[in-house]
Amino acid sequence: MRKKSRQSLSPLPFRDGIAPSFLNLPAGRWPDLLSFLQERFKHLNPDMLRERLIKGDLVDEQGKPLALDSPYTPNRRIWYYRAVPDETPVPFLEHIIFEDERILVADKPHWLSTIPAGRHLRETLVSRLRNKLNLPELAPSHRLDRETAGLVLLCKDPAYRGAYQSMFQQRDVRKTYLAVAPIHPSLSYPHVHRSNIVSGDHFFTMCEAEGEPNSETEISLICQQEEAGLYQLKPHTGRQHQLRVHLSGLGIAIENDPWYPCVQPARVHDDFSNPLQLLAYTLEFIDPVSGEARFFQSQRQLRITLPSESRGQENSTP
Repeated sequence: MRKKSRQSLSPLPFRDGIAPSFLNLPAGRWPDLLSFLQERFKHLNPDMLRERLIKGDLVDEQGKPLALDSPYTPNRRIWYYRAVPDETPVPFLEHIIFEDERILVADKPHWLSTIPAGRHLRETLVSRLRNKLNLPELAPSHRLDRETAGLVLLCKDPAYRGAYQSMFQQRDVRKTYLAVAPIHPSLSYPHVHRSNIVSGDHFFTMCEAEGEPNSETEISLICQQEEAGLYQLKPHTGRQHQLRVHLSGLGIAIENDPWYPCVQPARVHDDFSNPLQLLAYTLEFIDPVSGEARFFQSQRQLRITLPSESRGQENSTP
């Protein structure tokens, strides 16, 4: 099943900050809708599909509930809400550090997904803010990994969504991150690391491979505390998991990373006491709508904090 592409096409509203999903019915013949659903979703309990139809959880393009005996009608679309599992509450709050009529910038905590996906639907930044602010059309202009804390820019008005998303896609946003990782015995700083990042052995991981570099990160060591250091990272490209892959490839994997250099066994419950030591610290750009220079800085900290004389000096732009 796939999510809708445009909310205006849906006969269902957002619910608990979560957009409805849809399924396009392909050409073909089935005795009824239930028969198709049971064949299409063999991994689901057939009784669960029957129950959802009995309850009227699936609707047609006009919002009319479909029934247990509804016929199969090809080349149509049905709408529904994803079944939300019992989610473990993330015991940390997001903070809004800027808001105007078009955008807002949120300071996301560790463990909170940016958007609803997989087993995280309600406990996501977008769902929380849609509910809290009554902004059902709120959408992120970029994303952070669930494990990463820090700044996320979201667009409030769909009319401007493309302008802000394009800004990130075209690399017109300057970003800096902070990370805690072991000290490298021989690197001099600033160090620029380039590599070819490709999909890894696990479906959600990436790795470095031979070939023309497609990624670049500038790495600086800010301070050292025993065997670990606080690093400033400036990605000049935007590959998936780029910072985590680059530091791992250098032999200084970010502290508490559950995926790099080795994927750790999945936990039934998150260990909120050991967050990934990676923070999206600053965002700087020229607003594509107003032309204003924008600079935002996270208020969150990692276990090694910035020296007091360094705070606010990472970027000279006011």
